[in-house]
Amino acid sequence: LAELVLESWELHCERNGREHRTADMGCQQLVVRRGQPFSITLRFSGRGYQEGVDKLAFNVETGPCPSETSGTSFHFAMTDCPEESCWSAVSQQQDAESLSVSLCSPPDARIGRYRMTLEASTDYQGSSYQIGDFVLLFNPWHPEDTVFLRDENERREYVLSQHGLIYQGTCDYIFSIPWNFGQFEDDILAICLNMLDINPKHLRDQSRDCSRRNDPVYIGRVVSAMVNCNDEDRGVLFGRWDNRYDDGMSPMAWIGSVDILRRWKKFGCQPVKYGQCWVFAAVACTVMRCLGIPSRVVTNYNSAHDTNANLTIDRYINEKGEQERQSWDKIWNFHCWVESWMARPDLAAGYDGWQVLDPTPQEKSEGVYCCGPAPVKAIKEGDMLLKYDIPFIFAEVNADVVYWVVQGDGMQKQSIRSSDVGKYISTKSVGRDSREDITHNYKYPEGSEEERAVFEKAEHQKKSIGEEDEGLHLRIKVSEGANKGSDFDVFAVVNNNTDEERVCRVTLCARAASHNGTLGPQCGLTDPIDIDIEPRAEKRVPMRILYEEYRDKLTQDNLIKVVALLNDHQTGDIIVSVRDIYVENPPIKIRILGEPMQNRKLVAEISLVNPLAVPLNGCMFVVEGTGLTDGQFVKELEEPVEPQAEAKFRMDLMPRLSGLQKLMVDFESDQLTGVKGYRNVIIAPQPV
Repeated sequence: LAELVLESWELHCERNGREHRTADMGCQQLVVRRGQPFSITLRFSGRGYQEGVDKLAFNVETGPCPSETSGTSFHFAMTDCPEESCWSAVSQQQDAESLSVSLCSPPDARIGRYRMTLEASTDYQGSSYQIGDFVLLFNPWHPEDTVFLRDENERREYVLSQHGLIYQGTCDYIFSIPWNFGQFEDDILAICLNMLDINPKHLRDQSRDCSRRNDPVYIGRVVSAMVNCNDEDRGVLFGRWDNRYDDGMSPMAWIGSVDILRRWKKFGCQPVKYGQCWVFAAVACTVMRCLGIPSRVVTNYNSAHDTNANLTIDRYINEKGEQERQSWDKIWNFHCWVESWMARPDLAAGYDGWQVLDPTPQEKSEGVYCCGPAPVKAIKEGDMLLKYDIPFIFAEVNADVVYWVVQGDGMQKQSIRSSDVGKYISTKSVGRDSREDITHNYKYPEGSEEERAVFEKAEHQKKSIGEEDEGLHLRIKVSEGANKGSDFDVFAVVNNNTDEERVCRVTLCARAASHNGTLGPQCGLTDPIDIDIEPRAEKRVPMRILYEEYRDKLTQDNLIKVVALLNDHQTGDIIVSVRDIYVENPPIKIRILGEPMQNRKLVAEISLVNPLAVPLNGCMFVVEGTGLTDGQFVKELEEPVEPQAEAKFRMDLMPRLSGLQKLMVDFESDQLTGVKGYRNVIIAPQPV
């Protein structure tokens, strides 16, 4: 019988892509998920395949040094009864000269780029054919995959959605910015796989690194390290927090990960300038979603950076409320990290599910700037010894803040205040543009028995106390309209919760601040004022914060930290209250003109009013949105925008994808930076 000769083959990239939910990555290459069958068609010349006479076998291999022992090379013959636990090939249907074959990987296969070879033999003679490459990803739809997520709506949000919201601001003023994750955009998959291939663990031992790529815990740790560049590992982003961003992009200016990852690739894996926590977290979220691991960006308000791991943050201020000395321990008004969903077979039962990964470079873990994966459950239970980095994250959500007031004679006095670290832990809701509060996943209710038990396990005596019922109580309020360009008022509000008149002294101090807790110059201070308060009464002490005072002092974080000090003459106690005030940018208005339909032109009108008393120079709008724009659209305005005038332009869109998409806008100028806006657009599918 003549030898069986392969003439051509078809990988059915589009059909397999649809079935494996990878079609949005384009159809240039075959991208499939592990544990799920995909089909290819083989065409022979001269004669067709004959069962029992011809033998067909496949080779698949991944990585530079594939081997069967490390799980990166497999040889398997076509069979009728496939085994779930290894690679298989089953013939599906056959006509004269073509044969359709269903291939399937095991649900714990290594992910990455694969090469595939076919061996066809008849009566001891045979040939081998290279039949192309494919990419294998994690599969959250497969119950046996360690990243399996049961709920389809959650899979849509945390794996397939290419846009989202990231929460910022302060615990008293929570707001979101839009973000274009864009994990299925052109090049992004190739960039993510390249990131795995240049990570130091791969360069040290290629075979071992590739053989561990079946494990999302390992992949998460690699991604967490590679998103920052602090280990000189050719990481993606350069972190900077000092408000000097002229030789790069300000962290506040980004609106998506695609631009950052493409720049990184274009400049030969040189770190992209600059990132801060939400940028690091969002890029890591893009990479993890791209590889098929369900992921979301999470924001923790009043996040403690406890460098000496004693679970206490000490702050020193003088009697005017001004900072006395720099502390290495910081409170960030918010801090973002990623949660990724995976099983933890490396730990005892009970720790599967959401894991914290924090790519922002803060502390080293096993000698490298990375953090996690840490089971959220272990943080809640205070299980400090489990892998990885639980104590650091536990402190971020549980540390105590102690204010020491340094008096004129050098005496230090400890202030009493309620606990305020780890508040309103937030992420975008599934399928909606609203905030989901997930604080309960990280900590038991304050003051509960369970909380006490956890702190005992973590060897932490909680120093702070709940809201005071007796004595004097102090808090800070803000008038409506802390808008950039306007003056506004803040008040120290003092409550006398006793049955007798009290006399006390109140001081207020305001300083520009950065979101990582660094303080800048003063922009408001009151003289100490003595007040008498009737029993059970409330008094307010105002301080006006002037635009001309804060205008040149505000960083791009738009934050002012207000400290109020109260000296209780009767008891000698000093009470401190602190509040971060976010000075609001003006809104960006986005109008959609025309009927939104796939592959039909649409017009967006984008505008912003200058709220300041001075003209805006060097104005620029940056617009992007997966499925709506082709990459980024940049509109530079030639003229300055005068005070109270409107900057406005129109642009054409050509929607590629149907369904809900987000159009995102960032506005930059000399006086207003990092102004964000977005608009949801529902694109009707193209009529057939």
